[in-house]
Amino acid sequence: MFSWNIVTIVFNLTLFRYVLAKNVLVLVVDDGGFEIGAYGNNVVKTPNIDLLAAKGLLFNKAFTSVSSCSPSRASILTGLPTHQNGMYGLHHGIHNFNSLRNIKSLPTILSNEGIKTGIIGKKHVGPEEVFPFDFSETEENNSILQVGRNITKIKHLVRNFFEMTKNSPFLLYVGFHDPHRCGHSNPKYGNFCEQFGNGKPGMGLIPDWTPMIYKQDDVIVPYHIQDTQIAREDIASQYTVISRVDTGIGLILNELSVAGLENETLIIFTSDNGIPFPAGRTNAYDSGISVPMIISSPDQNASKNKKTTNLASLLDITPTILDWFDIHSNDIFHSKFTGKSLLPLLNGEVNSEQKAVFVSHNLHEVTMYYPMRAVRTNKYKLIHNLNYRMPFPIDQDFYISPTFQELLNNTRLKRPTHWYRRLEDYYYRQEWELFDISADPEEKHNIIHDPSHNDFPFQSRKGKDLADHIK
Repeated sequence: MFSWNIVTIVFNLTLFRYVLAKNVLVLVVDDGGFEIGAYGNNVVKTPNIDLLAAKGLLFNKAFTSVSSCSPSRASILTGLPTHQNGMYGLHHGIHNFNSLRNIKSLPTILSNEGIKTGIIGKKHVGPEEVFPFDFSETEENNSILQVGRNITKIKHLVRNFFEMTKNSPFLLYVGFHDPHRCGHSNPKYGNFCEQFGNGKPGMGLIPDWTPMIYKQDDVIVPYHIQDTQIAREDIASQYTVISRVDTGIGLILNELSVAGLENETLIIFTSDNGIPFPAGRTNAYDSGISVPMIISSPDQNASKNKKTTNLASLLDITPTILDWFDIHSNDIFHSKFTGKSLLPLLNGEVNSEQKAVFVSHNLHEVTMYYPMRAVRTNKYKLIHNLNYRMPFPIDQDFYISPTFQELLNNTRLKRPTHWYRRLEDYYYRQEWELFDISADPEEKHNIIHDPSHNDFPFQSRKGKDLADHIK
């Protein structure tokens, strides 16, 4: 009888552990866009991201809440927009922007619930006490090239984390540094570090990577980039690095499978902001705030190989993860999250659709103060440029890029730029910009002075009321 009770107890404990076995893997690429097979780009090779999309739900209308690296990452990890979490600019250098010290981030909340947390690759947020991961291999204690671009090293670090967290639920956040530009920091490796680790003299070797070289004539040029030879060459280099990211994601997913964790792990793939090209990152235009997002759930009833046009925000990631772990403590102030859990969408519920997403941008680099507030619905986009009397600032790695230098030089020499905007209009913007997204998806025509919108109550309404007004 005694031995039978022991067997029963052990069985129940094993079953209890199995039922509670829930993990989260978050994959964040750096300045990544829609150069992905699953998003319709049939040139760049991304078989692993495509497979992830086939196993999950692909979001066609996902947006960052701020088009800048550190502020966006802080928002992902706190569920709070930049003006609430306090991370206004890039977390590096002597300026060292930080989140407010009373903020409760995901690693803090999850650790208090007995869930192991790990971060590999690009972190770029602080202070340490606000983002205290149990396992941390980032630019703070490694070369960012190694933990952010060397996919073989990333693979081994992921394996180490899985070994450390055996029999424990976990959150693992992997922040790739690809496909961020590197012409300003490591120009010898190319504009996108596409030569880093290719095995040639002085480039080092990434054993798990065979570089894919793309032809400039084959690339697909997004509407917000000029279609020229120089820009196409720039995009071709970007493609090579995107393929490296995809290979790295494949390595991570294989480690997940080998560890026997794929059937209990929620996987979220996204980017922190738009791509580092004209009208991309640091902008409130869709070309700057639109990001890829794929969520794959091991739940047998969850959506597989489906797409959604429901509006989603990176602010939804924290509520989604807490919902996955069934953490609903009032102590976490769920009611103050701007976003909401996306798990209902994975289960096919249509009543989870958001009416609007919000953008709150202040600065990227410390010299780039250009605060913007925006609200986007399915039909309209309203942008308030608070510093509109000043020229729009250009961040350094994009400024020295071949694509922007061509735009700049052709404008100075009064040559055709082949761009969809005038550079002067890009620099000097109106205080208010209103776009009918449904009729003008490229946001070319500011209808703020259209007589049919003269009654728009700009300054008398708060964000939610504005969203209701323009929905």
